[in-house]
Amino acid sequence: MRIGYFLSSEEFGPADLLDQARRAADAGFEALWISDHFHPWLDAQGHSPFVWSTIGALSQVCRLPVTTAVTCPTVRLHPAVVAQAAATSAVLHEGRFVLGVGSGEALNEHIYGAAWPSASVRLEMLEEAVDVMRTLWAGGFVDYRGEYYTLDNARIYTLPEQPPKVYVSGFGKQSIDLAAQIGDGYISTKPDASMVQRFRDQGGGDKPAAAGLKVCYADTEDEGVRIAHERWANEGLPGELAQVLPSPKHFEQASKLVTPDMTAQTHACGKDPDKHLASIGKYIDAGYDEVYVNNIGPHWPGFFDLYAKEILPALR
Repeated sequence: MRIGYFLSSEEFGPADLLDQARRAADAGFEALWISDHFHPWLDAQGHSPFVWSTIGALSQVCRLPVTTAVTCPTVRLHPAVVAQAAATSAVLHEGRFVLGVGSGEALNEHIYGAAWPSASVRLEMLEEAVDVMRTLWAGGFVDYRGEYYTLDNARIYTLPEQPPKVYVSGFGKQSIDLAAQIGDGYISTKPDASMVQRFRDQGGGDKPAAAGLKVCYADTEDEGVRIAHERWANEGLPGELAQVLPSPKHFEQASKLVTPDMTAQTHACGKDPDKHLASIGKYIDAGYDEVYVNNIGPHWPGFFDLYAKEILPALR
């Protein structure tokens, strides 16, 4: 079991993300996730730095493995550009970089004004994009004529010794099956054993399954719930809303459906070690091999102290 820290590009600027990475390494976390967004989910989160700049800087402040959770290599960025970015990141991190990919959300990918594809088309695009990237990572000049992407005499000159591993995000049956078929690992945010088992049964076998969760360290549980609800009420939205709503203002409108009590039930808030351990334990019990914890809000120094002294030693 690997316990990592989840860097939230939606909630923090690059300097704070680098500080959190240093503190995560000092506290004993074993790896990092980092989100890739063009917009935050809610204006209250307030940030959205370009992830590839941050990933480059991370290579200079710590030696923890880094995974994007997740990049959409289909619409906002052409897969050839993502392939080059991932290759450079793998070189900078000396092979300790994993490209986590998913089919994306309109929130981040619709910005050029094109129609947002259906879920099935997005999965087809993702499958082809992964093939494009792996073809480029194999070296040499590439001509590619696919249904969605074309390459003409494209070559990535700066390559790592081994191609980056690709972990694929999946929540519905189709996306989990695709992750099992083309991924080097699986990514989710749900403590659902049936999802992990489907990934393994559909071809994932013993490949790594990784999940992320959010907690909110604060002096009191009530303060933690207030902060978590203010900044991340969108996590309580049901169904496919997260994939189709196009802007933070729409998420703010929809998030009015989520009450503080709902946030309290799904997030460990405050500084009670038992609540934090119980929240992580749900993911361990679901069968994940890697669990990444993100702290909501401004109190991350206290979060890292708690995890260094009580949470991580207890988990080990």
